[in-house]
Amino acid sequence: MSIKAYAAMAAKETLQRFEYDPGPLGPHEIEVAVEYCGICHSDVHVIDNDWMNGVYPLVPGHEVVGKVTRIGEHVSYVKVGQRVGIGWQCNSCGTCEWCGIGEEPLCSQNQATCVGHHGGFAQSVRANERFAFPLPEGMKSENAAPLLCGGITVYSPLRLYSVQPHHRVGVVGIGGLGHMAVQFANAMGCEVTAFSTSAGKADEARRLGAHEFVVNTDPDALKAQTGKLDFILVTAFAPLDWSAYVAMLRPHGKLCFVGAVLQPVSVSAFDLLLGYKSICGSAIGGRTLITEMLDFAARNDVQAMTEVMPMDRCNEALAKVRNNTARYRMVLKN
Repeated sequence: MSIKAYAAMAAKETLQRFEYDPGPLGPHEIEVAVEYCGICHSDVHVIDNDWMNGVYPLVPGHEVVGKVTRIGEHVSYVKVGQRVGIGWQCNSCGTCEWCGIGEEPLCSQNQATCVGHHGGFAQSVRANERFAFPLPEGMKSENAAPLLCGGITVYSPLRLYSVQPHHRVGVVGIGGLGHMAVQFANAMGCEVTAFSTSAGKADEARRLGAHEFVVNTDPDALKAQTGKLDFILVTAFAPLDWSAYVAMLRPHGKLCFVGAVLQPVSVSAFDLLLGYKSICGSAIGGRTLITEMLDFAARNDVQAMTEVMPMDRCNEALAKVRNNTARYRMVLKN
């Protein structure tokens, strides 16, 4: 039975209607009827082949929420009719050292949902049952979809790098990732400083949970933050004065990148040495952490701010992500 979808036929092309045969359902595979699919900036990167890993025709989409319609003969984690979410990763080997400790994104055989595998801009999508996450009751599907990639991307480093309630956290970039990062850090009890190039986002950042707002194009405002922060989460993609952000860190502080800044990050080693500071990175999270994140978001009312469009307007929605006019996550609905 074929699956109808929207696909880029080559790099940087607009999406077209596309139909494909997914083949037999594997013993541990499930098929999910897509109800909602969020659009992440990573979808733009894979469509445009920015990361040089595109396989065409390419069906984007890796923030999927829908109902399980078919299950393989050995599936035991989920049931037909269950509402689940699928994020960036849809499979891993399940047996390596990294899978064994719950860090499946580090598996050498990890399978992305929309790279070398047809994603969620479609009627249905397939995944290994281990990467389908039952969603908490009461969590709206359209708000849950962006949590499955964007949400875990910002939640994961806060947990993995042991951010504590007494820490002062900076979030650089109040957009698709940053608006969720502010909410998570605030819900964890942290004092949150939001950094943005847009002064017009100040009130919204404070409503989301920021205690302080800094326009990061103002050198004096940046300098005033020197030595104040324990952890800075960079969700922005643009190159900035990273030395200025390192200077904001308190001793043992960390500057953590989750935004895919393509230009080299340049700081003086001397600036790191004196304060025992470090630069680190993070990408998505393992299965256990995703389950934890969804539960935390439901209990603390962390929600992605979304604009919903029909699936057949996927190119229009993608354009809003490309030109940064989404406030803050575009979500497609079948």
